[in-house]
Amino acid sequence: MSHGSAGDDVVRTHAEAAGNAREPLVVLEPLRGFLDAQGLGSGEVAVEPIGEGHSNVTCLVRREDGTEVVLRRPPRGPLPPSAHDVIREARLLGALGPTAARVPAVLAVAEDAEVIGAPFYVMEKVDGHVVTDALPAALDTPRQRRRLAEELVDALVEVHAVDWEAAGLTGFGRPTGYLERQLRRFAGLWEHNRTRDLPEVERVGRWLADHLPASPPATVVHGDYRLGNVMVAHDAPARIVAIFDWEMATLGDPLADVGYLTAMWVQADDPPTRFELSPVTRRTGFPTRAELVARYEERSGRAMTDIRWYQALALWKAVVFMEGNYRRALAGTTDDPYLKAFGDGVVELARRAEAVARGG
Repeated sequence: MSHGSAGDDVVRTHAEAAGNAREPLVVLEPLRGFLDAQGLGSGEVAVEPIGEGHSNVTCLVRREDGTEVVLRRPPRGPLPPSAHDVIREARLLGALGPTAARVPAVLAVAEDAEVIGAPFYVMEKVDGHVVTDALPAALDTPRQRRRLAEELVDALVEVHAVDWEAAGLTGFGRPTGYLERQLRRFAGLWEHNRTRDLPEVERVGRWLADHLPASPPATVVHGDYRLGNVMVAHDAPARIVAIFDWEMATLGDPLADVGYLTAMWVQADDPPTRFELSPVTRRTGFPTRAELVARYEERSGRAMTDIRWYQALALWKAVVFMEGNYRRALAGTTDDPYLKAFGDGVVELARRAEAVARGG
């Protein structure tokens, strides 16, 4: 799961929190009372951060009686408006719960920041493995690797097949104009985030605007769909048991998810890069990007004629995001070594985006 790093002071008692200048991520006594009121276990509470991402904070909560749940809250402030909206995320998960989409069950939601210092929700703990650079032993064969990739595509097709109106998601996002809004938003973000001149970024932005495709009917869009944001079962046959990290989800063009999934997918014959989120997919058995696209087209019935545009969009957006993170690192507002090392990686991504736009 791509989750925020909580740091050493993730948990405080009331007394400890009062004597510490840094905001605690969880205060134990009110959390225990909240869980008691929701019927989620009994006894003392122990909390530990899980995941190694750079976004919302996710913690495993254990209770004295053996109950285990997962808590998700925003990172420490200050936060941009509407960013890290975990209550919105919880609403989406609740709506998707009765559908075929593979999501963890939401058990309780606390919109009031007074409980632990920020809004949060609690979801079920799902047993499984998050794949980045290693696979469970039972899945580390060519046959199971291919099946895992096929499951990844099929689970996305299930999300895109959800009747979002019937699921109660009217108003969750604007179903039309998604691509135009993406281009406007990220062009503006680039002007804010940029630390240097990268002409590739402007050229790709112009190419995207000049070649804007017609979107298919809107679906739920995950916004960050990739192998590292799903959980797989430990045993064979390979299967995905849950999709996580829905904070960027909205209603929009489903092919944006396909473009992102495949643009971030590393295949065996790719040259080494600084930006490999799941390098394990270089191994024998994992399909190529073209094979992933073909399976999505077959399973969803949507035409993939413009997939190169969506892949270029995904890489261009990644450039803008990562330049913002690099800017924060340069300004000294983050001590995350992953972000500090990304100066050259942004340039590499920009060149990849332009190569895809040109058909390379």
